[in-house]
Amino acid sequence: MKFHYGGHYKSEEDLKSKRENPEGAVSFKEPAQNVFALVANVGCLILGICLLVIIYFMIDYDRQLFFKNIGSGALLSMLTLIPHEFLHAACFKEDVYMYMNPAKFLIFVHGTESMSKGRFIFMSLLPNIVFGLIPFVLFLIDRDMILAGMLGAFCLSMGFGDYINVFNAITQMPKGAKTYLNGFHSYWYID
Repeated sequence: MKFHYGGHYKSEEDLKSKRENPEGAVSFKEPAQNVFALVANVGCLILGICLLVIIYFMIDYDRQLFFKNIGSGALLSMLTLIPHEFLHAACFKEDVYMYMNPAKFLIFVHGTESMSKGRFIFMSLLPNIVFGLIPFVLFLIDRDMILAGMLGAFCLSMGFGDYINVFNAITQMPKGAKTYLNGFHSYWYID
């Protein structure tokens, strides 16, 4: 992997990583970027509330611990934003660029190399597993690990955009297909 900082992101024209579409490439059926953002944010909110409700009812022995840890869990999850993107980037073999727009709370990595459905799904889910699922499962095993549960709940919910991408890959890519990004659009093709 060759990691590059792409700079401040304002629009799709700022992306330094673009490629030509191979013959026969099929665009994923995806909503427009603003609709995708809305769906991801609403999904994030709903999933986050559901996971926090689970934590709340699982620590019925001391509910004050819930309120004492919720702010710390939210802050810790914000500190995982850049490491989250580094985990995505680590799954690329070629050039990958990181872009930011702090005013819009936007940070993402972008690479255009082709990858199998399995590798794309792994790349999409890896940060959510590391920062979300593992801490949340640790809390489910040991209810005294409330801060881990909070971190997991926030990180799992913040990954909702990744889950949309995984859903699209699972439902739209045929067996043996490869996927790649071109701008903000995902494509698949049979090699």
